[in-house]
Amino acid sequence: MERLFELSASPLYTQVADVLRQRIVKDVWPVGGRIPTLPDLAAEFAVASITVRQAIQLLKSEGLLSPEQGRGTFVRAKPPRHPRMQIATSLERLAELYRADAPRLIPLAEGTGKPRLEPGEGAPAPKYRFIRRIHERERQFNSVISAYLDERVFRLAPRRFRKEVIISVLVDLPGVKIASASQTLTIGTADAEAAQALNISVNAPVAEVRRVFRAADGTVMFVGELAYRGDFIRLDMDLLA
Repeated sequence: MERLFELSASPLYTQVADVLRQRIVKDVWPVGGRIPTLPDLAAEFAVASITVRQAIQLLKSEGLLSPEQGRGTFVRAKPPRHPRMQIATSLERLAELYRADAPRLIPLAEGTGKPRLEPGEGAPAPKYRFIRRIHERERQFNSVISAYLDERVFRLAPRRFRKEVIISVLVDLPGVKIASASQTLTIGTADAEAAQALNISVNAPVAEVRRVFRAADGTVMFVGELAYRGDFIRLDMDLLA
């Protein structure tokens, strides 16, 4: 585990705290139970005792752990449940989800850019508008998106594209026809940029979603690359459908 920790740019004690927090979430350490001693945890993680002490203090500040003089450290509570974000498996369902529960949008950057296109995904548009922002629900950052939108499409409703979820605008906008759309979901780890945006540790688990929409002539009108916090994601599928 020491090598794993060394791969991350996050402070060592926050990485240890992440592991301890997950043990509480998964009931490895139930509420009311006593966790292993500081020396035992330091030996398990191959870190200094001060690092474990800092991790425990962090979880104490979150209301999860309660050190008691002469008795040990006890689990006080579980972390609050995060608002789950469903990953839709159709464009229609995706638009419905955003209409029913639109996130608050926090702008990070806007300009021009060029999306990475894989072979067979379609032909690039002459120019793209690049928009990067955070999606927030219930005062918690759940995803960060880097979006590339055909500049010609963006010009049709620039104010809406800046203020609303891009997919909702694309589906509703008269004169815009999405001929084909694909979505790919992979499980990965947060890089430094995503970790900073979502306030999580570098290498924390994330769900990476890539969406590509094409016009009838094969031109790629939209590319969305999202990183969702791993503890915010739920994927439901009817296996008999």
